[in-house]
Amino acid sequence: MTIAERLASELSLKQWQVDNTIALLDEGNTIPFISRYRKEATGELNDEVLRTFFERLTYLRNLEERKEDIKRIIGEQGKLTDELAAEIDRAEKLSELEDIYRPYRPKRRTRATVAKEKGLEPLAMEIYLQNTKAESLESMALPFVDVEKGVETVEDAINGAMDIIAEIISDNAEHRKEIRSMFMEKGLLCSKAATDEDSVYRNYYDFSEPVKKAASHRVLAIDRGENEQILTVSVFCEEEKVLEYLKSSEITNPASITAEIVAAATEDAYKRLIQPSIEREIRSELTDNAQEQAMQVFKVNLKNLLMQSPIRGQVVLGLDPGYRTGCKVGVVDETGKVLDTGVIYITHSEAQKEAAKVFIKGLIKKHGITLISIGNGTASKETEIFASELIKEIPECNTKYIITNEAGASVYSASKLATEEFPDFDVTQRSAISIARRVQDPLAELVKIEPKAIGVGQYQHDMNQKRLGEVLGGVVEDCVNSVGVDLNTASAPLLGYVSGINMTIANNIVKYREEEGRFTSRTQLKKVGKLGPKAFEQCAGFLRIPGGKNVLDNTSVHPESYDAAKSLLEHLGYTLSDVENGGLGDIKDRMKESNIAALAEKLGVGVPTLRDIVDEITKPGRDPRDSVEQPLLREDVMSMEDLKPDMILTGTVRNVIDFGAFVDIGVHQDGLVHVSQLSEKFVKHPMDVVSVGDIVKVKVLEVDVAKKRISLTMKGV
Repeated sequence: MTIAERLASELSLKQWQVDNTIALLDEGNTIPFISRYRKEATGELNDEVLRTFFERLTYLRNLEERKEDIKRIIGEQGKLTDELAAEIDRAEKLSELEDIYRPYRPKRRTRATVAKEKGLEPLAMEIYLQNTKAESLESMALPFVDVEKGVETVEDAINGAMDIIAEIISDNAEHRKEIRSMFMEKGLLCSKAATDEDSVYRNYYDFSEPVKKAASHRVLAIDRGENEQILTVSVFCEEEKVLEYLKSSEITNPASITAEIVAAATEDAYKRLIQPSIEREIRSELTDNAQEQAMQVFKVNLKNLLMQSPIRGQVVLGLDPGYRTGCKVGVVDETGKVLDTGVIYITHSEAQKEAAKVFIKGLIKKHGITLISIGNGTASKETEIFASELIKEIPECNTKYIITNEAGASVYSASKLATEEFPDFDVTQRSAISIARRVQDPLAELVKIEPKAIGVGQYQHDMNQKRLGEVLGGVVEDCVNSVGVDLNTASAPLLGYVSGINMTIANNIVKYREEEGRFTSRTQLKKVGKLGPKAFEQCAGFLRIPGGKNVLDNTSVHPESYDAAKSLLEHLGYTLSDVENGGLGDIKDRMKESNIAALAEKLGVGVPTLRDIVDEITKPGRDPRDSVEQPLLREDVMSMEDLKPDMILTGTVRNVIDFGAFVDIGVHQDGLVHVSQLSEKFVKHPMDVVSVGDIVKVKVLEVDVAKKRISLTMKGV
């Protein structure tokens, strides 16, 4: 089966879809471009399916490359038979392939290689085959006694032969496959306390769980506890069952005088070589699977966070709370331009708190501030109370506040990018500005931060950082290209996520804009340094120019389809001016009267492309995030002490993890809705019910002020 045929089978795709997608990827097209502008070729595969496709294609190609490499190495040893080559070709996983290769892999010096150097391999094979005609083991081993080689006794010879047999058994690919399966099906993941001290890992001090049912968040917690030397971890599988299987496979002649030696070598092979190796493999596989699951959770959370609805048209006051260094202040206008900065002290004394109120009231009146964005870090609660009191004291101003996730703000504010963006402000002022801008356009601001620094995952610091970066980078790329980017206002980091644009080109676009002024046409991109024809093809449709020369430049219609769009308008009796003025209200009704397939053929485009053109010219400049529920704005504040069981509240989902969802209910400490409390029906995973950014109604179950824990439910609310 070819790679293309295998992909079609595994992903339930038609062969033409697979062939076309592979060709598009190999031509250097990006996933966002293929997803958006090559729907006819792929059968309208979305970006998520395409990323899975690309990852699997890469894996299978690496597998094939490794197969050829292994066959070459074994061939050079003169040991490659037709049967072995066929076995290598049949391997479907890298682990299976490495098991087959194990006997031929160059080895470091082992007990078996030492025994072979002593000339004991013939004895080992005679014992292993169990068909000797010798009268006793001693008579078999005696000819191999050689003091000069270090084989001083018959016992030395037999022990050396056993070492060789143990390695032969250990290297058997079928044995390893079967035992690995036994561990996965019947094994237990176990952890014990390595300390007498209490810790956050107390639930795992005497813990066991079937390997095949091990939950990813528990695997990651156990891994972390082991790394911190608080837990000792093992994988247990009933030894008798494994040895029973091995001996039944290896002892082919129980009546032979060598059968007992083979049985002893089999036990040694398992306990010394196979079991530790399989345990490491199982642990590694559990960790890899748990990390992959956690990355998928992080991926979905990040997408929902990035795609939150922008709060438009607001002059925002950003507050970055703090105790010793005070609360940093940043004011931005509706476009994100910085209007003012400062520092207030609200936790030091009543006099300073009153002075802070005077200062903030002055800013509200001076700039017409309508929204206060408060970072959710240290001193957030005190800052929230301060903002709530302030709002009550100026009822004539329609000002509200919102708690904003400030994860990564300090990372950004100290970065080279922030220094270049705000050279006249210090680190603390930049973080307040970032917190203000995050509510205006979460996507545009959050792309400036390394994705893994945005706190909407679980155990992200324990994961394979390279893989995590790839997964999350793909999410950001898909979000940016889904929304589109204003070519005249986008920062270089935002442009860097656009299909076909790397950071060099992104910086060149910003430089061109600074030197030549606003872009008025997409075709001007061709004048940007390093942005060649292929890059233009990949990026043009994702870059928007509001108020440009051509209204189509403010849509996701690709320049390659402009002629088709103009012909469509002409066919239906419209002009580009009608598009600009929003006068296409009945275009979809007119489309229904047409034979869409015939019309698409006449215009020289596919039906999916034609539908996309119609959607775009109906609402030029539309933002898909506008359909998302607006974030929850607040005017008053509560504390944990105010919470009582059965109290019903409205909150915002801040994070979704494997065992539940954390909800901000306006008391500084997020409450947990356990997966069992998300719905009256069985919930397999919390993401089936809630997403980051959702506004939900919850009921208080229990409040533990001392431990800062709030238990919530969504049942019956």
